[in-house]
Amino acid sequence: MNLHRKNVLLVEDDRKITELLSEYLTGFDFQVTSTASPSQARKHLEKGNVHIMILDVMLPEEDGFSLLRNLRPDLKIPIIMLTARGDLTDRVVGLELGADDYMSKPFEPRELIARMRALLRRSEMADSASESAEKSLLISGNLELDRNGRWVRLEGQEINITAMEFDILERLMANQGIVLSRDRLTEMIHGEEFEPFNRTIDILISRIRHKLQDSAERPRFIRTVRGAGYMFIPEGKS
Repeated sequence: MNLHRKNVLLVEDDRKITELLSEYLTGFDFQVTSTASPSQARKHLEKGNVHIMILDVMLPEEDGFSLLRNLRPDLKIPIIMLTARGDLTDRVVGLELGADDYMSKPFEPRELIARMRALLRRSEMADSASESAEKSLLISGNLELDRNGRWVRLEGQEINITAMEFDILERLMANQGIVLSRDRLTEMIHGEEFEPFNRTIDILISRIRHKLQDSAERPRFIRTVRGAGYMFIPEGKS
């Protein structure tokens, strides 16, 4: 799989933005399907040929948060949310509901392309079998993470986890006993050019802990190292 002619579902009710983005994305070899209707978006997604979705917060019928909340448990493709106000609250809610990235309007289309490609590269890596089965599986106690299959199991039960949550957990597990700063985690996931707002990693760690039935106060897997970052606890060291 390469990055050419990837199918993008653009869910946006602003006609001008839809027209401009559709034209721009098409120029970068993306195939764009657009709709302002959440119900139509669901129908497009049911066809199973969407590689990435760009989702606006303000929509008719239901807002983007509601659509994301209903879709995310079963939808594995990357999702970038668009927020009109650039409100911190909107971005936090979007991340907590499972968005992989966010952009505030107005935004630079070239930056959107860069973020889309970064997310698609990660999804593409999930489909490759470049690593051996032995190197693919990370295990710590009753927690298993498979890099090739991109699944996480706790006590034998698969955990529903987003692409960004998976990448952060994988980096932490691969570096057990090593403190990774927020900046280092961000660099590992996005590259040096990405500059998230300062609570992104904290929010994602909180979501991961919740799904692993972990806690900051009595950690089994992820320990907060005050002033330094986060560390995955080596098995038997909690």
